[in-house]
Amino acid sequence: MVELRFDGRVAVVTGAGGGLGKAYALLLASRGAKVVVNDLGGARDGVGKSNFADDVVKEIRDKGGVAVADYNSVVEGEKIIKTAIDNFGRIDILINNAGILRDKSFLKLSEQDWDLVHTVHLKGAYKTTHAAWDYFRKQKFGRIIMTASNSGIFGNFGQSNYSAAKLGLVGFTYALALEGAKYNIKVNTIVPTAASRLTEDILPPDMFQAMKPELIAPVVAYMVHDSFEDTAQVIDSTLGYATKTYFVRGVGSPLKKKPSDPVTIESVQQQWSKVVDMKDAKHLDKMAEVTFDLVERLQEFEDRAKLDGDKNVYWKNYSYDSKDLCLYALGVGASVVNPADLKFLYESHENFSALPTFFILAAMCMEAPIVGPAMPPGKYADFTNILHGEQYIEYVGDFPGTEGTFQVRCYVSDVLDKGSSAVAIVNSEIYQDKSLLLRTQQHIFVVGQGGFGGPRKSTNAIDVVPVPKRTPDSVVEQRTADDQAALYRLSGDYNPLHIDPNVAVASGHSKPILHGLSSLGFSVRHVLAKYGDNNPGNVKAVKARFAKPVLPGHTLVTEMWVEGKRVHFQTKTKENGNVVIAGAYVDLKNVGSVQASNVSSSENLKSDGIFARIKEEVSKNVEKAKSVNAVFLYNITVNGKTVKQWTLDLKTPVVNEGEPTGKADTTITVSDSDMVDIASGSLNPQVAFMKGKLKIAGNIMMAQKLQPLLKSEAKL
Repeated sequence: MVELRFDGRVAVVTGAGGGLGKAYALLLASRGAKVVVNDLGGARDGVGKSNFADDVVKEIRDKGGVAVADYNSVVEGEKIIKTAIDNFGRIDILINNAGILRDKSFLKLSEQDWDLVHTVHLKGAYKTTHAAWDYFRKQKFGRIIMTASNSGIFGNFGQSNYSAAKLGLVGFTYALALEGAKYNIKVNTIVPTAASRLTEDILPPDMFQAMKPELIAPVVAYMVHDSFEDTAQVIDSTLGYATKTYFVRGVGSPLKKKPSDPVTIESVQQQWSKVVDMKDAKHLDKMAEVTFDLVERLQEFEDRAKLDGDKNVYWKNYSYDSKDLCLYALGVGASVVNPADLKFLYESHENFSALPTFFILAAMCMEAPIVGPAMPPGKYADFTNILHGEQYIEYVGDFPGTEGTFQVRCYVSDVLDKGSSAVAIVNSEIYQDKSLLLRTQQHIFVVGQGGFGGPRKSTNAIDVVPVPKRTPDSVVEQRTADDQAALYRLSGDYNPLHIDPNVAVASGHSKPILHGLSSLGFSVRHVLAKYGDNNPGNVKAVKARFAKPVLPGHTLVTEMWVEGKRVHFQTKTKENGNVVIAGAYVDLKNVGSVQASNVSSSENLKSDGIFARIKEEVSKNVEKAKSVNAVFLYNITVNGKTVKQWTLDLKTPVVNEGEPTGKADTTITVSDSDMVDIASGSLNPQVAFMKGKLKIAGNIMMAQKLQPLLKSEAKL
């Protein structure tokens, strides 16, 4: 490891007569920096003087280092910086470490106590930094450290003056980091907890001894090194540990149900749980991002209102791509060992598709802030007492493509009283471009919150159906992997119950359990392969009740009964015979037959012009086209769905919209926009193929033979 040094650099450390400042000065000097050791020499409250700085300078010089003492107050920061310039001719590093305490409860806090603390901490940092700033700008290099405190971030009793000043330094850091960026001036904040003059009679003796400043000094030294590229960082460090701290901003909520409503005190009260919900909180770096985020959310609210009318619901966006589909398929037992599963695992497969249960993930609203507010007075719901009891999904539009973004609308349609527990019925509707694609329903059991005199049943509930009382028509067994839960959780359900042994034992299980939705994915795959021609678009609806948990490594046994276009099923674990999924069914559009592909030949696409040009050029070069001697089928997609087909029959030759009369030698699947990019030369076909944008089935060599013909004759 290369030693990080400061040869040629000049550092100013304020409050360096002891504690943290002394540790910073000693470490920097030992690595080659020339150091100005500044310390007024006062006590913790700023009163009195001493020769602490001379003692530190002597220690540095005795070890072969270079340092000078400075006894100016940080309020006269320009004098401190002048000491550096007069002695060393430059200033590269400024560590604003000086501070005092005037701790008193707020009622007893005098104006002088307030002003003195702010003068030393805030104004002192301003004065020294302001004096050094122009030097930093001209040399296009500067490293600045502000010293904040957890008292400023979290507050502390009796330190209202100190807390306010310390948090002010965080804001000072963020603002200066923006101004210094183009001059290579990095401005950061350390939040230290260490033994010093300020804490010597506050911390317990054992803790005081353990919290050595020398454990924090390397963190600060690294943050002022030439190689350190971060800026606007707030780093908390103590006891040889460091972590980043920053502000996050919640998603928030409009304070009215629809755009035309007024904002009232009552509407604020009604939306307050959403206002303070931090589940999806995120960090924003700039004011512009805050403004953009707010404008974007308000626009979403306006757009949703057009769909939602007067109902108070929870909305979220859900995006997915081919990687998500493949990961999910692995999580529900798809395997390359089974050739029929390849279409769910390989993005370049000609029939690549999502499994029908994947889209349940988009509608999962157990985390949405809607169940709690819907509970009766005196009852509550949170992660500690809710269970996923039942699941329903119904496809009402076209089966979704292999990538996209949905708008998901969730709301509680009813709350049932089951005696000891309550059941919240949560409906979700999934839209794409304002078209309804599918809807789901979750029954969320709220343990211990029943007994409020509510209804036991609801006309809004979609019920499970008992399986027929006869021998199953088919049975499929599949062992789950020992890592099945660890794999499935990567699709978005990070509940530690499925990965952490300690949480599992505390919840009454011998080890982490498998997600119920993973078991459901296994079972629906079995039904789809047995009776649905393995075609996800053939699924109309799925309903299931989660009866008992499954341990990873257990074997799932899916028992199936066919009645018309409904396949009833229940799932057991082979090891103990438990029914783990009960009263379940899959409604199919066709039993045992492949659903026709959804091809809309009337839609006008950008690629239509390309095929028209190909048709024209082929007619001009009949013999050259015949030399290829193959039939090509192009599947043109939009949003992952095939919307048009073209046939290049270069045996006849003829170019037509639609499928060939016989079998195609080569099938090419590509999106409308990518087809245009490939034809124009802005997207290389080989690159498109490797990235899964161009899918080729059948005779791949024929596709390579086709390319030069189209390039030379069609001038595409």
